[in-house]
Amino acid sequence: MIDDPDYIKRRIAYVDTVRSMHKNKRAAGLIGCLLGVIILAWARFRDGAPHWELWAGLVVIAISWLLFIYVIVDRTRYVRSHPFES
Repeated sequence: MIDDPDYIKRRIAYVDTVRSMHKNKRAAGLIGCLLGVIILAWARFRDGAPHWELWAGLVVIAISWLLFIYVIVDRTRYVRSHPFES
C-alpha cells in the first residue's frame, strides 16, 4: 500500500482525466440508445406505423453503440500510450 499523499493525488488526477475523456460522447450514446428504444416501442405499438420506423430505431441504437465502442477504444488507446508513471 502506498501512503504517499502526492502519489495518491497524481493517481486520482490521472483516473479523473481518463474518466472525463469523451464525456459528452458517452452521454450522446446513452441518449441515442434511449431514443432508439422509444422509436422502436412507438413503431411497435402504434397502429398503422410505417415499416421504416422500426429500422430507424435499430439504426439509431446501432450508431449509439458504435459511439460507445469508439469511446472505449479511444480511452484504451490513451491509457496505453500514456501509462501512469509512479
